[in-house]
Amino acid sequence: MKLSKAGENLMHRFEGCKNKPYLCPAHIWTIGYGHVLYQEQIRLPVVRVEGKETPMIRKEMPLKPEDNRVWTKEEIDELFRDDVGTFERGVLRLVPGVAGRQGAFDALVSISFNFGLGNLQRSTIRMRANRGDWDGAAEAFRVWTKGGGKVLPGLVKRREAEIALFLS
Repeated sequence: MKLSKAGENLMHRFEGCKNKPYLCPAHIWTIGYGHVLYQEQIRLPVVRVEGKETPMIRKEMPLKPEDNRVWTKEEIDELFRDDVGTFERGVLRLVPGVAGRQGAFDALVSISFNFGLGNLQRSTIRMRANRGDWDGAAEAFRVWTKGGGKVLPGLVKRREAEIALFLS
């Protein structure tokens, strides 16, 4: 299965697109529609400070000079397609019963892109969907509306849009 145009449009609307690298709220260098430039930032590399090994502070990780530029639409679209492919495969592996349910598949790709496949794997969304409880799985999307311990209005809107797509 592949992400439909409706799923892509939803993701583009909520991710937004930036053609210059920026630090996302989690202090990770990002480009385009939420593409992480340096995967090692997610794992926080260890550095030596005053003879002691300590995790690097994300916001102190430098942007590579070759990435500090305006990226083309073609480059950004290619990164998005590659990233989406990873999430399409992950959703099909974790929720095999979604095959043939395009709206549900698109919504699961979208939420996974936003919060990670590890969170999908451990989520009530996945457990309920794998039991065939599609309404219960849709309701479980509403749990994922916080960032930094606070409910974020943008995530509330995104989850409602994902629920509508999931149930379509």
